[in-house]
Amino acid sequence: MRTIITHISVLTTSLAVPLLLVALGAQQDTTRRVDTTATRPTTVPATAPGGRAPQTLDEVRVRAAGSRERATRATHSKSSTRTETPLREIPQSLTALSAPLLRDINLPTVARALEYVPGVTMGLGEGHRDAPTIRGQSTTADFFVDGVRDDAQYLRDTYNVAQLDALRGPNAAVFGRGGGGGVINRVLKQAEWQPIFGGRVETGSWQQRRLTVDAGAPLSAHVAARVNALHEAGDGFRHGMSAERSGVTPVVALAVGPTVVHAGVEHLVDRRVVDRGVPSAAGRPAAFDARAFVGDTTLNRSTNTAQSAWVQSAWAPTPAVQVRTHLRAVHYDKFYRNVFANSAVQADGATFTLGGYSTATDRRSLFAQQDATWQGTTGLLHHTVLVGAEASRQHTDNLRQTAYFGSGSGTTSTPARIDAPLLAVPVSFRQSATDADNTSRADVVAAFAQEQVRIGEHLQLLGGVRADRMAVVVHDQRSGARFQRTDAMISPRAGVVVLPSKALSVYGSWSVSHLPSSGDQFGALTASSQTLRPEQFRNREAGVKWAPVEALDVTAAWYVLDRSNTTAPDPADATRLVQTGRQQTRGVELGVQGHATAWWTVVGGLAVQQARIVSRTAAARAGASVPLVPRTTASVWNRVRVTRRAALSLGVVHQGDRYAAIDNTVRLPHFTRLDGGLVVDLRGPLAAHVQVENLLDSRYTATSHGNNNIMPGAGRTLRLSLVR
Repeated sequence: MRTIITHISVLTTSLAVPLLLVALGAQQDTTRRVDTTATRPTTVPATAPGGRAPQTLDEVRVRAAGSRERATRATHSKSSTRTETPLREIPQSLTALSAPLLRDINLPTVARALEYVPGVTMGLGEGHRDAPTIRGQSTTADFFVDGVRDDAQYLRDTYNVAQLDALRGPNAAVFGRGGGGGVINRVLKQAEWQPIFGGRVETGSWQQRRLTVDAGAPLSAHVAARVNALHEAGDGFRHGMSAERSGVTPVVALAVGPTVVHAGVEHLVDRRVVDRGVPSAAGRPAAFDARAFVGDTTLNRSTNTAQSAWVQSAWAPTPAVQVRTHLRAVHYDKFYRNVFANSAVQADGATFTLGGYSTATDRRSLFAQQDATWQGTTGLLHHTVLVGAEASRQHTDNLRQTAYFGSGSGTTSTPARIDAPLLAVPVSFRQSATDADNTSRADVVAAFAQEQVRIGEHLQLLGGVRADRMAVVVHDQRSGARFQRTDAMISPRAGVVVLPSKALSVYGSWSVSHLPSSGDQFGALTASSQTLRPEQFRNREAGVKWAPVEALDVTAAWYVLDRSNTTAPDPADATRLVQTGRQQTRGVELGVQGHATAWWTVVGGLAVQQARIVSRTAAARAGASVPLVPRTTASVWNRVRVTRRAALSLGVVHQGDRYAAIDNTVRLPHFTRLDGGLVVDLRGPLAAHVQVENLLDSRYTATSHGNNNIMPGAGRTLRLSLVR
């Protein structure tokens, strides 16, 4: 307990430093401080056909800035409410990371970016997919792109992201099923009616090479285009690791009268060696060389192709009304094969076993969303009313095969040693009796409504509800069995925001979400699970959002999140399942982001939380701690401009002790990682970045996927880049 209190004290102090210096900085900062949110029509030309006057559609926030640092702070988001809302007026915890901030800290992936979001920790994800745990709820599917579901299992990049919004707490009234702990929404870059040219050229440790390009221009008074492109390749800090990724996202915009249409496609290919880390020994990570690979680098491969196309339109027949339509088609094709540690190191301290499997997944999805927004005033009340509907169909093929080791029929595991962790026997892959070979179809029809009411200058109310009908059919191609389940889910949401001043808001909220028994990948139906009701998530939250100076946001939130309807064994009949399991997460989150002074930029957060099983589930005893949920996590990144052309940065990332799995038999030790950097402004818009991750070359455990797939953290890593 004393250790925990010490960590909390130290980390709270580190996050409080910006606040203690704000008053001094506010008095000393005589640089022009403009953070206005002037709006302009989203590319509606001045010479609209037919002589109609231009009308304002989706707002584009333009901030005048006194320095490069001024542009990094996000102030608005549509993710939580589907309407452009100031962050201080959203009754929910939301961290918005802008593209300039992602660029300046150099956070190339969603997983890296989430290190600076309080209440979120990343799992290993078997080495080939994003796997966050948000407020104690692990997920592989609670990802969205421009508000549309992006539930395939892969590693996401930020090269084409305009803003990354991390919402904590259920928000099914906007997003639909799942999202028990929160959701991650990527807002993509769009074509604009102004010249754009930027990018990054990077090299670094372990043959790291990365190139990104962002270029766009108006093609006429009515058409604009933009393209974002990526290529990345390199090895890893562990022997035999390599990865290559490329992507391209061309987009166009068309403005005619009161209508603006955005369309685009994305093609992303990711090939890599799958690294699942090292096993445990006596309840701790085994004492391996951090760079030693476990398994077989020639077999452990993942290839993923994600392709998507979309059209978004916004029509504003009057200044008070806007109608939006979003169509998105996605094709996801993935294959991965891996050999990994499937046991702990034995009592002899030297031996463990290897297992393996391969999986092929093909998913095709089609989504259609439409909503209408009306704004109006009645007396002292200003209304923003939203109504909409969504329909989707997702079709998935799954095929899994088990690894068999040795000659002849083989066995499903083979021995290995700490001093020789690579596979040393022949291996073949074929289906076992329990391997999946199925197709599934998920059809969703939903309708939603929401009202935001502003009462005078100091009080706002939010109420919303969404009704979903989700039908899932799973066909087992081996046995011919067919399982199906249809759920009707009602997801309400309510919130209140009190604004004593323009710089301060206090809020409270309550929300509900559901997860159907088919799971977050809707392919797990069986004869038993198809009879089960959806799990339910209820979140109660209260918080404060404060701007001690104009360009700095400080947030605090307290929440209780209850998960119920979880399966548990029937006490009277162990062969039956009952839905009496419960889990609860309680926590406090603190966040800071923005410009404490003209020369100091800061972003970070602190979370103190406890996620426990309250009532026994099929996977855990009552009282067990949820894995990958440290009691304390903290992260803070600072950039200080030391001269007119140079700035220094320092980052701290800390995670407390946490369990690797729900059985609580393996504990991952706490760690604190220091990162540093130097930025030098060159001629014109060019800047040279030097970054060093893990400055002290500390040995630490980064994350895990269960008890025996534990990932060591990378040693000291150097990155050099030229940024425009």
